[in-house]
Amino acid sequence: MTLLSKETVEVKRKWPLQKFYRFLYPLYFPVSILVLWQLAGTLGILEEHILPTPLKILSTFWLLLSNGDLSVHLLASGQRVVLGFLLGTITAIILGVATGFSKIAQQIIDPSLQMLRTVPLLSLIPLFILWFGVGEFSKVLMIALGAFFPVYVNIFLGIRLVDQKLYEVTGILQYSFKEKLTKLIFPSAMPNILLGLRLAMGTSWLVLVVSEMMGASAGVGYMIQDARAYSQTDIVFVGLIIFIILGKLTDSLVGLFEKRALKWRDTYKG
Repeated sequence: MTLLSKETVEVKRKWPLQKFYRFLYPLYFPVSILVLWQLAGTLGILEEHILPTPLKILSTFWLLLSNGDLSVHLLASGQRVVLGFLLGTITAIILGVATGFSKIAQQIIDPSLQMLRTVPLLSLIPLFILWFGVGEFSKVLMIALGAFFPVYVNIFLGIRLVDQKLYEVTGILQYSFKEKLTKLIFPSAMPNILLGLRLAMGTSWLVLVVSEMMGASAGVGYMIQDARAYSQTDIVFVGLIIFIILGKLTDSLVGLFEKRALKWRDTYKG
């Protein structure tokens, strides 16, 4: 018993170190790249106006943050993404549920939406400018359109993939339509729904950049476009890093909700 206790204590001592090492493993490669990048810039191997050093980018980031410019651009971009994402996802949920449950709605609505889905989103930019100008409405509408199709397709697919045998069981148990929705259909379709939300969020950030570059007075995309015009490469990198951070944060938030919502599924755990 004493020997077993000593082994247990030893394992408990090593466990925090193992967790710490696991945290460090993914950082080895990017940190190595940053160190080599900084050394190459310091030694003059890389020209600063083409590829500024990480320390230069960090100082520019701090300068933009301290003088308030970055906050203005982040607020403008955040409002556009939130409004466009909500508009696109809410519309997609309504139409996805309608076509998923009703064959008549599928025959009437789905063919037109599938044809529209094949049109490259960026090719619609000239049309949006002609119809709605370069104001906020056109930007929000473009983001909404980008967020719409990933959510719509996955909700429609998730509802249609519910096992027919489970429908029969709910019929035997005499479930009401509301009980079928809450206890069978939506839980079964939840993986597809959350996948659609993650894809929609990524597409929203992509469309945001394009929409702000085509005409805006504020926003991270506008900041990148303005910096490109004046050859301020360090500011361009700051904008790219911001989009990486924001994209990762929003994806992690959906992933966290996905982990909580699907913890009851054995297949989700792997």
